[in-house]
Amino acid sequence: MPVISDNIRGALLMMGAMGAYTFNDAFMKALADEIPLFQAIFFRGIGAVIFLTIMCRILGQLRFRFPASDWVFMLLRSAGEVGGTFFFLTALFNMPIANVSAILQVLPLSVSLAAALFLGEALGWRRLTAIFVGFVGVLLIIQPGGADFSIFSFYALGAVACITLRDVAVRRMSRDVPSVFIALIAAVGVTLLGAVGSLFIDWQPFTATSGLQLAGAMAFLIFGYIASVSAMRFGDIGFVAPFRYTSLLVALILGVLVFDEWPNALALAGGAIVVATGLFTLYRESRLKIEHRVVPDRIR
Repeated sequence: MPVISDNIRGALLMMGAMGAYTFNDAFMKALADEIPLFQAIFFRGIGAVIFLTIMCRILGQLRFRFPASDWVFMLLRSAGEVGGTFFFLTALFNMPIANVSAILQVLPLSVSLAAALFLGEALGWRRLTAIFVGFVGVLLIIQPGGADFSIFSFYALGAVACITLRDVAVRRMSRDVPSVFIALIAAVGVTLLGAVGSLFIDWQPFTATSGLQLAGAMAFLIFGYIASVSAMRFGDIGFVAPFRYTSLLVALILGVLVFDEWPNALALAGGAIVVATGLFTLYRESRLKIEHRVVPDRIR
């Protein structure tokens, strides 16, 4: 029986995670025909909070004594998660799933730019050029003023901004804060968003179909979380991370087969540009990390 390397195992887990997250998105999008947005967020959030609480208990991570600075960044990260969920699902309920997914692929670029602006991380001209080209790709997807333009494209960009805030806040937290606990606090925030929003809408009864769709969204969300965490424990991040773009391919397939959504040529070209520049950015970051590890050794 052939032995699977850690890099390959991590890549397979990342592909599974991204596929699962995209299937979760598809189930949530399908719910839009029957269940209001905030009601769907609330009930999905309850499932996520229960699961993450159990995980924290099992892993011994359900503890609350952390420095005030960690709590500030944890709450800031949760605010980004809450905003990202609202903007992303609003866009998803009103746009082709492939277009929303393609816009979200700009995240490696936006996080690199934000880290340079707010955390003082180095950003060379190559990655800065890649970021600029990547945002040109986003404009091709959005197509302002075009026949396929939708105001909800800006909701997708709002999701990018919020998730960028989330990821930058994580970088300022100490490593003593457990990852599952961080996810639990964020899930509580998202569930509260659904609860507050549900106060101002007319709730709709769940049918057998919508109930199964919600259960499917929960199941894939939970699997995606476990797989994504596991993926980072195998192999090199520089090798595993690029496989996150599996989500765009899955979104394209689901968009065509399930929702009969066909992205136009400009949107496909923009998605390809965003992915290419994101891969280049990940490559440059991995190369810089290698160089930073090697140079001190030479000095010694």
